[in-house]
Amino acid sequence: MGDYGFIDIVLFAMIAAFLILRLRSVLGKHRNSGEGKSNLGLHTLTQSHKTEKQPAEGDSKEESKIEPQNSEKDNDGVDLAEIQGAIPGFEKGEFLAGVRAAFEIIVNSFSSGDKEKLAGLLSDEVFNNFSSAITDRERLGHVSESSLIRIIDTVLLEANISDGSVLLTVKILSEQINATKGEQGEVVDGNPDLVLEVADIWTFSKEIESPDPNWRLVATRSLE
Repeated sequence: MGDYGFIDIVLFAMIAAFLILRLRSVLGKHRNSGEGKSNLGLHTLTQSHKTEKQPAEGDSKEESKIEPQNSEKDNDGVDLAEIQGAIPGFEKGEFLAGVRAAFEIIVNSFSSGDKEKLAGLLSDEVFNNFSSAITDRERLGHVSESSLIRIIDTVLLEANISDGSVLLTVKILSEQINATKGEQGEVVDGNPDLVLEVADIWTFSKEIESPDPNWRLVATRSLE
């Protein structure tokens, strides 16, 4: 019985080791390593794409940055008094909840190549960049197998009013798995076994006088 008991212990140990290895392959081996910086294929796009509104010719009105000296700031250090004056009923918590929902939809839609969903959430310039990247990926026969694991945090960084629009810039910290595969199933970018912690800086815009209640993504970049 002693020998059989020893063999059982060895077998259980081998099974446990196998399960641990399988879990590591599913959940990711490392966090915050330098690998797989493609940010669901958006990394190059977000690094190079930044929309800056140019004032119309003859328009001397400068961009208003919302930081009056004597006003109260929220717990992110951003003054929202002028924003709330421009958009009655504006609530930061509701806005950030919308950012989280939009981030998930945009990231997943880009990964799946759903241009129709993207069109309703992006400015024309951002959409054209994202759409071109999707078209290039499809032309190469590449398939994105990336996924958003979870959004860790969203922080409002800056609030501006420019050319009749409110611009709110948010830092979005998330965990993602980034991988792109070729026609034969080979990995051509990223690592399907690696969970990355990614910091994105996204700017959303809403026209003050527009009846459309939706915010659109107008600028993106990723922090290294």
